Amino acid sequence: MDMKTLVFFEKEPELLPVYEAFLQAVLHRHRDVDIAVQKTQIRFKNRYGFAWASLPLRRIKGLPEKYIIVTFGLGHRVENPRIFSAVEPYPRRWTHHVAVASPEEVDDQLMGWVEEAYRFSMEK
Repeated sequence: MDMKTLVFFEKEPELLPVYEAFLQAVLHRHRDVDIAVQKTQIRFKNRYGFAWASLPLRRIKGLPEKYIIVTFGLGHRVENPRIFSAVEPYPRRWTHHVAVASPEEVDDQLMGWVEEAYRFSMEK
């Protein structure tokens, strides 16, 4: 794990295995991804950003005590109980947010959405 990532998770080290599971799942599918650790998020991009991992800034009622937020962008809204927020910042550009509390939650469903976001970002 690189130093920037360790610093990113410094205040929530117990979430590092959750992020590691997500990172490995993305890299297993796409070796060509550029990953940038920024101040408030970790961006995954091909031509454009398609997924982000971040830590919650505040507690959200109904979500687990500890989790990372996996964000992905699609050309349509996905309705699913796992998605705690979906917004359309631009026409036909939906940003979805999923709370991921354990490595086991980095599953086929989540990675299917991320895969779709990867392809969508290549079409922009």
